[in-house]
Amino acid sequence: MADFSLFYPQDVKPSGKVLSDEACNDLSVEYICEKLSGEVYEQNIIKNMLIRLERDPSVIRYRRDVFDDIFHFPKLRERIKELLEELAYLKELEKSVKDATASPVWQLINRLQELDVYVNCISGMYQSLSENDVKSEGMLRLKEFVGSLYHENGFQYLHDDIKELVNEIGRVKSLSIGVNLDNRLMPVEVGIVSINDTPFSRPGLLSHFLDFASKKNEIHGGTSFDGMTKIHTVGKVSGDDPLMSNLSRVITEMLGTTVRQLKTRLSKYTNISGYKLTKLIPEFIFYIRWADYLEQVKAKNIPMCKAEILDNPKRELHVTGVYNFKLAIRCVEGKNSEEIVCNDLEFTPEHGIYIMTGPNRGGKTTLTQAIGLVFLMAQAGLYVPAESCSFSPADNIYTHFPADENKTVDLGRLGEESQRMSRIFAEATGESLLLFNESLATTSFAEGLYIAKDVVKALRYLGARTIFNTHMHELAMSAEEVNRQIKGDLKVASLITGIHEGKRSYKIFLAPPEGVSYAQDIARKYGVTFDQLTEKIHHS
Repeated sequence: MADFSLFYPQDVKPSGKVLSDEACNDLSVEYICEKLSGEVYEQNIIKNMLIRLERDPSVIRYRRDVFDDIFHFPKLRERIKELLEELAYLKELEKSVKDATASPVWQLINRLQELDVYVNCISGMYQSLSENDVKSEGMLRLKEFVGSLYHENGFQYLHDDIKELVNEIGRVKSLSIGVNLDNRLMPVEVGIVSINDTPFSRPGLLSHFLDFASKKNEIHGGTSFDGMTKIHTVGKVSGDDPLMSNLSRVITEMLGTTVRQLKTRLSKYTNISGYKLTKLIPEFIFYIRWADYLEQVKAKNIPMCKAEILDNPKRELHVTGVYNFKLAIRCVEGKNSEEIVCNDLEFTPEHGIYIMTGPNRGGKTTLTQAIGLVFLMAQAGLYVPAESCSFSPADNIYTHFPADENKTVDLGRLGEESQRMSRIFAEATGESLLLFNESLATTSFAEGLYIAKDVVKALRYLGARTIFNTHMHELAMSAEEVNRQIKGDLKVASLITGIHEGKRSYKIFLAPPEGVSYAQDIARKYGVTFDQLTEKIHHS
């Protein structure tokens, strides 16, 4: 259990590649993480775990099954949420226990609190896992680990010892502090007068103090007790707080028996640490925040499915009813008034490199991004935005979307796009996923088409699954020519986004590009064909 994780099977180390900043931006990763949690700390955890793209099928299946358990057992999820707060507190207590500057008595008390939280976490997690029929390897291993701790001979003694010690320490409810003043009424000495088993309250000691303070011109005749120490009005000296130091010393003296008992009892549990549990905090956060959000998505009757993982060499994807996850977010927030349009898509040797054409605002970018999110979410072990999905994992996702104008000042748009294109081909492999969005559209048509044809030929040679969405219909028309000229594992195919009677359908299908017919439908819809325009002229 030394390297126990809910994200990686036993003895498997992280090995995946991390998405580039460009790919994160193009796939709207930060936007999605912000929807999952309002805490920046948690957003960073979710993002960092999401963008490390593990391609080992056994790792992905391990994660997928853990997520399946957490999603399907809401009561278990709620209990883990409660335990997350205790685990976070346990993590802070571990730091306090290891603080060499803290006095021995505070180290003991922090250690007592640490073990108390540890006992509560083990008991709570064991009970919750026992009540739910988890089936994943990861959750079963966690159940076995927690169960072994819960049932081992020393745990019940630890539980009883901690309960008794917590009750004993809990008897201390208040402190009485005495302060000596100089002739200018400045504090010069401070000390602990008494340790009390009741808190200050109006009917008690505080009442007497207030009654005394309200009597003018009355000064107490004198008092004497041991334990005074000089107070430094400037602040701490050498990192030592005089009041807390004195407090520690006096508590140790006044509670001598209790402190000795505390030290003796806790010395039996020096080998117990909550580190193995606190190490799971990021993984619990990742799974729970995603499960909570996807539960809201399913409540809107939007499909989410558990992906089937194929062997890597096949370089395939078979997905039905796929849509962009950002559309689901809009639905959850009540901002999407239109029905989500779902599509079917597959990557196979016959159709592995798509040149996608269609009208402006016809859904090309939305679908391109959607496929990237399917791979990203599936390889993190999450359900994917589709009705069904089976795929061969990608070793990385490379995106080539239009850049911010500020980034094109030095090289110009074409130079900047070409440089990014070159970098992608230097890093990508046949196992990668490549997503191009209106690439090379910022230069003249002739220049863009010339470069784009070479890019598509290189994609055929590389053999990586690709969506290249573009307005260059001539590029899509050259698909069969590229397949004849260049040898490769995946063929180039033309994919178009649909339009019907001048309205965008957002549906995709395999077909040659229809740039002219798109323009004719749009022109007819808005009354700008030659016949429609001349008719308007005659009637004006």
